[in-house]
Amino acid sequence: MKGVMIQGTASDVGKSLIVTALCRMFANDGVKVVPFKSQNMSNNSYVTKDGKEIGRAQGIQAEAAKIEATVWMNPILLKPRSNQDSEIVYLGKSLKTLSGRGYRDTFYEKGLEVIRKSLKQLSSEYELVVIEGAGSPVEINLKDRELVNMKVAELADVPVILVADIDRGGVFASIVGTLELLEPEERQRVAGLIINKFRGDISLFEDGITWLEKKTGIPVLGVLPYVEDHMIDGEDSLSLSNQFSNRNRGNLDIAVIYLPFVSNYSDLEPFLYEEDVSIRWVKHASEFGNPDAVIIPGTKSTINDLNTLRDKQLDSLIQKHIEDGGYIIGICGGYQILCEEIIDETGSDTGIVNKCVAGLGWIPGRTIFYDEKETVRSAGIYHEDTGLVPNGKLEGYEIHLGKTVLHQQGCSFLALENGKEEGYYGRNGQIIGTYLHHLFHNDEWRNHWLNMIRKSKGLNSKETIYIREYKDKRYDEIAGQMRANLNFEQLNDIINKWCVE
Repeated sequence: MKGVMIQGTASDVGKSLIVTALCRMFANDGVKVVPFKSQNMSNNSYVTKDGKEIGRAQGIQAEAAKIEATVWMNPILLKPRSNQDSEIVYLGKSLKTLSGRGYRDTFYEKGLEVIRKSLKQLSSEYELVVIEGAGSPVEINLKDRELVNMKVAELADVPVILVADIDRGGVFASIVGTLELLEPEERQRVAGLIINKFRGDISLFEDGITWLEKKTGIPVLGVLPYVEDHMIDGEDSLSLSNQFSNRNRGNLDIAVIYLPFVSNYSDLEPFLYEEDVSIRWVKHASEFGNPDAVIIPGTKSTINDLNTLRDKQLDSLIQKHIEDGGYIIGICGGYQILCEEIIDETGSDTGIVNKCVAGLGWIPGRTIFYDEKETVRSAGIYHEDTGLVPNGKLEGYEIHLGKTVLHQQGCSFLALENGKEEGYYGRNGQIIGTYLHHLFHNDEWRNHWLNMIRKSKGLNSKETIYIREYKDKRYDEIAGQMRANLNFEQLNDIINKWCVE
């Protein structure tokens, strides 16, 4: 197999962004390239064209590679449902929920089998596979049954490029320490180093490059700059939190309720393009303030997160916000939380059959949880009862176990292409609930909603910002920026020579 694997000295060193950039670099050079990550642990997912669920990062990397995402690019997705248990999504479909110990003890061979099968499928369809690792390859307590780093490099038989984050400090120790802890045969597979997230004058790191190459005998392929506001969907909420915190405060204050098992937070990223919007996470009542709008995002554990929201007394603050005329949108689990009642009929949300709890009560409906998960791309127009003028279709995707039934007619949000009515639209748009993830990625809808808020504050309306076109240009910009600081020719030589050998 012709390919390369990007591993890191730790989590959040920038592996996902580097793989995304490499996919666009190779694609722009006319190479039929494909991303791969054997196993993701994330509640930020992506729905493929055929209605399968994979990690968000691989969906984005497929876009960068100019290809359609498939389950072979991420055959195993672990979605945390508690501090102990995770849902296993296997080849795009929910398989079961297991504890960390249960997964480790019972799933290893099945995992190896599907990784081999996926690599074989991708190598038959594409010229080059760019593989992303996870965390660190030297987690000693996990190494004997790991499915994400050196074992995958061995199965694919590709060279490894080790990435370290200089922004967090300790870059020399992290590289040398990682190499020292690798087994000799693993160490021989590391063919290059990349220093990521460098701030300032890169020429000042020349002595560091010399020292690393002399100490390790491995070439430093590049010192990549810290990419501010890269606008590429993050794999975890930490990356999004960092982008939120770097924003200047705008005229519109949007508070996003941070739920312990928040999911699909890429729903929020389009607001980063709106210069007059300040968007922030709210974890505690003391952080709530007086926002113009509140978003309750998706969650992998609706009832547990609803209970946490109440324990932190955020429910009373949300109630006052709505009573005072503030805007609120609940997406997926957030939609369910805003309803009157939630019934876990099969125990699929809490593990307790027929557990019933009261929601926040702002949407006249009840949600019932079943065993069968719905994953589908959806599209539609505003429901005629909203009074909104249809202006093109809204597109997104749905990932949910619960089904919500409204008690009142004439308050649905969308009329879907499949003939179904979806969501809730109340008080002329002050209260909205929907299962449609990526609602705000629909540029004209996002602008309409923000203009409603602007008008309520006596501010002027703004023109629509079309981020879809900008995002594809951003792939090229990031690829160009990284290529300028990467010895791409040397990387190609490493890949080609390894393949021949």
